[in-house]
Amino acid sequence: MIRTKDSTVAAAAIIAGDLVAIPTETVYGLGADATNDSAVKKIFVAKGRPDSHPLIVHVYSIDDIAPLVVSIPSSASLLCEKFWPGPLTLVLQRQSSMCEAASGGHATIALRSPSHPLTRELLRKSGRPIAAPSANLFGHVSPTTADHVIADLGESVSVVLDGGPCEVGLESTIVDCTVNPVAILRSGAITAEQIEAVLGNVSGTSDTPAPGTLESHYAPRCEVRLVNDSINAEVIIDELNERGTASRLIDYRDQLEAFAHNLYADLRKCDDDNIAVAVVVLPVAHGIGLAIRDRLFRAASGS
Repeated sequence: MIRTKDSTVAAAAIIAGDLVAIPTETVYGLGADATNDSAVKKIFVAKGRPDSHPLIVHVYSIDDIAPLVVSIPSSASLLCEKFWPGPLTLVLQRQSSMCEAASGGHATIALRSPSHPLTRELLRKSGRPIAAPSANLFGHVSPTTADHVIADLGESVSVVLDGGPCEVGLESTIVDCTVNPVAILRSGAITAEQIEAVLGNVSGTSDTPAPGTLESHYAPRCEVRLVNDSINAEVIIDELNERGTASRLIDYRDQLEAFAHNLYADLRKCDDDNIAVAVVVLPVAHGIGLAIRDRLFRAASGS
């Protein structure tokens, strides 16, 4: 395994069909050439991920998605113009001959243009769309640093492209553009309010499969206990301490961006420190707070 900041080294590995951990503004991804089914299948093996669970395919710009999809609806064009590159994934109808493994065998494909400069260099230098779910064991807490990737996947990865800590810290918003009006399949840093400002109604319904939407996901080894306010959280911490249970309080009040940025690192640190119970105060249910709550409910469902 090579750890590097050189996108040329990473591009050579992608072209060779190897796995590369890539930094994005959201979380680190485990990347492979999306047009090479044998390379993409290595992702599922390394993560222990069901091969029917679709991946997100990363591209440099909207110009790169035309060969991969049947058509680009106006909703997708408008969202790309406003939010790409950035933490927004669009689901479109896939060309039947393209990226079958990356789509999990489904008729749709999830596409995103990341904003992290190193991964943008990688996409440009490799000239390949890159399929990349989060670079961690399936169902575990997503990685937001290169160290997290190595801790989870180690030698399963040929190259770790080290771009420092991820800026956002939560996975991208996923929008299904195959329905009208569009449907939000997963919340993220691009909020429903921002999408509505571009498209209007986003209340479409969809049963399209999407990454990161299983009931139990993003889960640390420790128990995650969710509470609605700081006072109750302190009472629970005191009770756990009295019983000799190693516990830790995670409470960011209304600091939503800091909460999102630090959440996964905080949960991983709980595991590193052998914490038995992480008591987490839920954020407000609007803006990126909705995305944080989504990840926390899924993390807690496995406790």
